[in-house]
Amino acid sequence: MTQELQQARDDLEQAAKTADDDDDVRGDIRETADAFADYVMSDTEPDHALLDERLNTLRQVRERADGNTESKVESAIETTETYRESLDQA
Repeated sequence: MTQELQQARDDLEQAAKTADDDDDVRGDIRETADAFADYVMSDTEPDHALLDERLNTLRQVRERADGNTESKVESAIETTETYRESLDQA
């Protein structure tokens, strides 16, 4: 469970390092990476709604990013979607 979110967080950390000087993109990436870190360390798992919100943010970031940043964000999206599919629906 947390391994997937940890991988997504790691991808986002790398994406933040390669992001252009666009503070909005870098800020959105870091905010989502921090949220994933909280999920990994928490005893409770995020629900579908929380993950959907984070995925929406990442999809918007992907549209504004390019190169390695875009690639790492895409990887984080795929990993998060895989994790989300494993959750029980409320």
